[in-house]
Amino acid sequence: MKLLNTMMARFVQVGQLTIIDADGNEHVHGPGGVPSATIRLTDKKLYKELFFNPELKAGEAYMDGRLICEEGGIRGLLNVFGANREGLRGHPLQKALKGWLKKIRKWHQRNKTTASRKNVQHHYDLSNDFYKLFLDEDMQYSCGYWPSLDISLEEAQRVKKAHIATKLNLKPGMRVLDIGCGWGGMAIYIAQNFDCHVVGVTLSDEQLALGKQRVKDLGLEDKVDLRLQDYRHVPETFDRIVSVGMFEHVGVTHFLEYFSKIRDLLTEDGSALVHSIGRKGGPGTTGAWIRKYIFPGGYSPALSETFAEIEKAGLWVTDCEILRLHYAETLKEWDKRFQANRAEAAEMFDEKFCRMWEFYLVISELSFRVGKHMNFQIQLAKDVSALPITRDYMMDGERKFS
Repeated sequence: MKLLNTMMARFVQVGQLTIIDADGNEHVHGPGGVPSATIRLTDKKLYKELFFNPELKAGEAYMDGRLICEEGGIRGLLNVFGANREGLRGHPLQKALKGWLKKIRKWHQRNKTTASRKNVQHHYDLSNDFYKLFLDEDMQYSCGYWPSLDISLEEAQRVKKAHIATKLNLKPGMRVLDIGCGWGGMAIYIAQNFDCHVVGVTLSDEQLALGKQRVKDLGLEDKVDLRLQDYRHVPETFDRIVSVGMFEHVGVTHFLEYFSKIRDLLTEDGSALVHSIGRKGGPGTTGAWIRKYIFPGGYSPALSETFAEIEKAGLWVTDCEILRLHYAETLKEWDKRFQANRAEAAEMFDEKFCRMWEFYLVISELSFRVGKHMNFQIQLAKDVSALPITRDYMMDGERKFS
């Protein structure tokens, strides 16, 4: 415990963390107050594992039951981490680890066609019934839009769709491509409200099956065409392109390929809207636990590296909006619904899976609430005159459809 206690003494400068070791001894760190948590370590091997790689090993130990939250729950523990994250990352060993991971991050994000499908299936093909346990009725698995915090998750997701769709300046009869269409919610929304023909592409078999059934049930087969297809293999051109929550799966080595393909898929007067998780503070790395268990090949980019590749692709950035706490509120609602249906999730999978999922939801919420994550929406065009020169049309459209 000596090495771990030395790290924790430096780490916990806000609130309090009490660690009960495998022999039952208590070790109290921090000045006290909130946030606070008490955890029990049941395996002495954890002392060294947590010292050398706390961000990975804490999550793994919670999943397999070797780290037990005695007080405060997993949210309490992660609140302590969130309040003191800079102290941990400032430790010489952790700084060296982060520096090494940045050097090799391109290898973690090599998302060629075969790897992309495998990575998508790892997360999105778990079970449609599982995702129904915590998502809204339309199965929107991305950041909602919260003009007010007293609205429901369903309303926040509906307003999100209106917010994005009106930025596209859609006109009846337009052909629209939805890159990473999920269960088809955005494609269906655009077809129903704007009288457009939408092609949606996904790499998830589960998403495609449910999405196609939804399209059929709504009688939209002549308006919405959902496909199991990599966006890089789409042959047509489109008046508009929308991509929500997919850019995070592209990987830094493929940014130029992504934006160049968007350019090639657009008509000369076309435009695109890319909605993605991003990060403040420059290029970084995906956390080891998230990369291993949740989003292999995933990475939330900094604006600086994103804009650099857009410039190389020869596209205009016609608008950019930063959404700060919207995803934190969305994740909080997902966690509430997951906890309410936790027993059903355990029946589908097991208790270890449930601990993994709650760790994922809470740590993700805190990355937006107290960390450096946010969402950005970047509007792109090939031609400088492709869109109106003021944002009035966005406001007018949103009022109409919200």
